[in-house]
Amino acid sequence: MSCASAVKGCLVSEIPINLPNSLTGLRILLVPVFVGLLLYENYDWALLTLLIAAITDGLDGAVARLTDQRTRLGEYLDPLADKLLLTSAIITLSIVHFIPLWAVIVVVSRDAILLAGTLIANLTETDINIAPTIWGKSTTFAQISYVIALLLHATGRIPAAATDPLLVGMIVLTVGSGVHYLMRGIQYVNAGSGSQKDVGGKG
Repeated sequence: MSCASAVKGCLVSEIPINLPNSLTGLRILLVPVFVGLLLYENYDWALLTLLIAAITDGLDGAVARLTDQRTRLGEYLDPLADKLLLTSAIITLSIVHFIPLWAVIVVVSRDAILLAGTLIANLTETDINIAPTIWGKSTTFAQISYVIALLLHATGRIPAAATDPLLVGMIVLTVGSGVHYLMRGIQYVNAGSGSQKDVGGKG
């Protein structure tokens, strides 16, 4: 067996490449395309790109469940793809003056806190459940709905006032889900500390 074949075989065995993960990867690749379209004010094409990304978001999970192709990599990549797409969209739409800066600060701060918590959990080898809860799913839905509404406004399809209730809903869910995940993380840390104490006591 050649060296190239050995490396290829190792990569295939270590990285689970399947249809769900490929759909998630496509969503990640669409992020710079979407951002570029926003910056150049091609809002119709940006809306189409976002809708395609949203479709892949629904398909990857459904395909993974139906074909039993759920992987640990997919569990990490799926929310990462969502965060990359939505955070990039919200920041870029703020740059082109569609979203108020304070709303961007709320969204980015929440994501930064959750990312820091995940990194701390990994560094401390704390076992956490990374599966999204109803709070997280609702927040993602609210954020993507708000971004779609802004693009519909940018293309002249709906008035600006129609996006205001969606902004309020997005902020409420973003803050609520942030508090929810933070409390959940604290529970995992406390549970892990208790287990370590029990093990130490038995020794």
